[in-house]
This record gives sequence, C-alpha cells and structure tokens, in this order.
Amino acid sequence: MPAVGGPDTENMSTMEKINAVITGVGGYVPDYILTNDELSTMVDTTDEWIMTRVGIKERHILKEPGEGSSFMAVKAIEQLLEKTGTKPEEIDLVVCATVTPDHVFPATANIISDKCGIRNAHSFDLNAGCSGFLYALDTASQFIRSGSKKKVIVVGTDKMSSITDYTDRTTCVLFGDGSGAVLLEPTTEDVGVMDSILHSDGFGRIHLQMKAGGSVKPPSHESIDAREHYIYQEGRHVYKHAVSNMSNVAVEIMKKNNFTSDELAWLVPHQANLRIIEATAERMELDKNKVMINIQRYGNTTAATLPICLWEWEKQLKKGDKLVLAAFGAGFTWGSLYLKWGYDGK
Repeated sequence: MPAVGGPDTENMSTMEKINAVITGVGGYVPDYILTNDELSTMVDTTDEWIMTRVGIKERHILKEPGEGSSFMAVKAIEQLLEKTGTKPEEIDLVVCATVTPDHVFPATANIISDKCGIRNAHSFDLNAGCSGFLYALDTASQFIRSGSKKKVIVVGTDKMSSITDYTDRTTCVLFGDGSGAVLLEPTTEDVGVMDSILHSDGFGRIHLQMKAGGSVKPPSHESIDAREHYIYQEGRHVYKHAVSNMSNVAVEIMKKNNFTSDELAWLVPHQANLRIIEATAERMELDKNKVMINIQRYGNTTAATLPICLWEWEKQLKKGDKLVLAAFGAGFTWGSLYLKWGYDGK
C-alpha cells in the first residue's frame, strides 16, 4: 500500500504544515475462541445473560504457552510491514499501548522491536487503560509533526486473559486477547490526525484496577490468596462514568471541529459494552450503520479494540473519510480523536 502524501520532511517547505497520517493497518487475534456457552460451564452465567448486559458472544484467547502481549503485537506488525512494503530498519519509533506487558520491565515495545528486527528506532510503552491506543496515537503524531520522525508504529496489544479471574462471572465474560497496529507517516495533505481531546481523573482508580502487583502492594502469598492480581471492577460506577464521558467527548470533538454527524463517516468506539457504544452513537445522533461494532466477536481487548476496528473496516474506508475515535478506560482515562483517513482501503 503506497504511503499517502509521502514527501520526505527534509524536502517539505517550512510554510507547509506537516501532519501525521495512517498509511496502513495490521491486526491479529488468536485462533482459540472462548464462547459464552463454554464460559457457562466455568461460572454461573448464560449466553442470554452476557448478550443482554454487554453484547459479547465470544472472545479470542491466546493459548500458546510462554507467549504474551508481544507475541500478538509482532503478528500484527509483521502483517502491517508487509502490507505497506515497509522494511523494519525504516521504522523510527515504536509506541506500544498495553496494560498487560510481557514483564514489568523491560518495556514490551523494546521486546516487540527486537522480535520484528526493528533496529533503528527507540521504543516505549504507554499505559492509559482502555484509552491507551488513543493516547499513543496522539503522542506518536507529535513526533511526526515535529519532523523528528518519519515512520512510526503505534500498536495496541493486550493479553487480558492473563489478568482475568475465571471464577468471577462479572469480569471474566468481558475480556479477550488481540492486537492492532498502524503506521504513521508525514503528509502535507489535509488528512491524518486532525485533533484530539484527552482527559484523566485519578479518582476512578478505586473502581477499576489491579489491587496488587505494583510497588504499593508487591506480590505476596496473601495477595495471591486474595486473588488481587486480577482485574477488579465495580461495574455500575464504571458504566455510569463511561457512558457520560465517552459520549460527551465524542460530541465535543465534532463541535470543536465544526462538523455534524451527517458529515461523519464512522464512529470508532472502544468495545467495552454494547450499551455504552449505543449510548454514544445516540448522543452523537449517529446512525448505527456508521458505527464500528465487533464486540460480539472479540469482547474487550483493551488497548487493541480501536486498531482492530480499523483493521477490520479498512477496506470500507475512503481517503478523506472523517472518523471519530472514542474511548474510556481505567484511571479514569477518556478521550476522542478526530481522524481524516489517508487512503482508499480497496
């Protein structure tokens, strides 16, 4: 896939505005599918209960022994490099959004770069919960705009099954594993990352967190016995704040950039709960046919939900399409990003 508006930044006139545009998308989900029916043999739940409350039918789970989030990220990035005809040595920067790093350190982005043969880039991880890819995309675009980087990979990858308690029916139905990656390059055309609105408020940490494993509460027999190394979520609180904040910030980005739902090609929402997605679309006065929804097949893959959507819908996207990406996650973190698509997917 050819780069869009791809003159080198060295040759760009100082009068021209450099923007960061997505020039390719890659994705990966594991082969193993965990269905609601199988979950119902593990905990007290049913397909009807899960579908009614969150809209998830199945989720993909990484079963390969000894493999973590980097394994899936490498699959997505290798596909991305092949599709765009990009060599690993051309990459200047890798930003990895994840809440399930391979290790506490080194950064998973470092591991990904090594596995992909990316030798001429620096790399780092970014953790903003389910808003991680949104934050990472905005951060990476600044490196392009500054002229310091020409080819940047942003990858969202999470092995949520590694921190999911499959004895807790309120959380184990929600999460799946997967990865999605995009290539960012400079352009002087009127496409790319146009604007963003990002928020965070640490009060929400008590409602959605992993209680142990960090420096405040290091691993111990007590923390393991108390099952504090898994996702802890107070669903009602999270749902309430997610609905209001995600929908409000999605509307705000449209108003700020003076376009309406009629002009919007797609809403790309974080896939946490079908009811949250529907509430956001309704608040935006947006037809459901303009909303990317795949939660029924993948569940919540955290930092991977947004790029997996772009990966699945890539063939339907056209150059100049206006997209709004919106997410809400642990922290609390939330935000929206206005993106003009850079190429015809077909």
